[in-house]
Amino acid sequence: MMSFPVLVILIPVLYLFSCIRIIREYERAVIFRLGKLLPAPKGPGLIFVWWPIDKMVDVSLRLVALDVPPQDVITRDNVSVKVNAVLYFRVMEPSKATVEVENYLYATSQLAQTTLRSVLGQAELDELLAERDKINKNLQEIIDKHTDPWGIKVTNVEVKHIDLPQEMKRAMAKQAEAERERRSKVIAAEGEYQAATRLVDAAQMMEAHPMALQLRFLQTLAEVATENNSTTIFPVPIDLFKTFFIQDKTT
Repeated sequence: MMSFPVLVILIPVLYLFSCIRIIREYERAVIFRLGKLLPAPKGPGLIFVWWPIDKMVDVSLRLVALDVPPQDVITRDNVSVKVNAVLYFRVMEPSKATVEVENYLYATSQLAQTTLRSVLGQAELDELLAERDKINKNLQEIIDKHTDPWGIKVTNVEVKHIDLPQEMKRAMAKQAEAERERRSKVIAAEGEYQAATRLVDAAQMMEAHPMALQLRFLQTLAEVATENNSTTIFPVPIDLFKTFFIQDKTT
């Protein structure tokens, strides 16, 4: 059996060892002494927690990526969609995150879900699809404002996926197809207009210079002669028939 002096020395040593805690770089220890919060969290490194008068709560300072489950949202133009998102945040003040809210992870998740439904419900479907950066920024500002009293900083919110009803997908596909057809017709009409403009310019130039028309005839003959055929074309000036046209009008 151990002697009494040895026990007197051994018990305090064991007590000191049991009070030692090692806090990692990304953690902080929130200490409650007799139920009262100590002014500043401890760590990182080696700290002492004087049991049983002290109670320690570990709080991580790392960035947390919180997945917001899909939410059923009705947009301002009465379109039912299902939207999910991801929320990035970190604890900036461990004492507030421990004292001000019971479970900051659960509270932040619920706040993100309700805010997602509220904000997206105020936007139209076209805004939701085309202005996602604006909506993400709006979500981040609103959630960060509500989590600030908890000592939590929301750094970013990203809408990941927007699930549309099948009827809406078919309607959007028809709209996109109609838009492509409209663009193709506009491009074709623009090409016809440009071609007609060039033909008018060419006609005006040939009218001012009649020999240009004869040269064009000769060029056409040269192009036809290069092909293996027996067709011969003789261009006849239209001026030869003007006299007949004039006589018909006089009679």
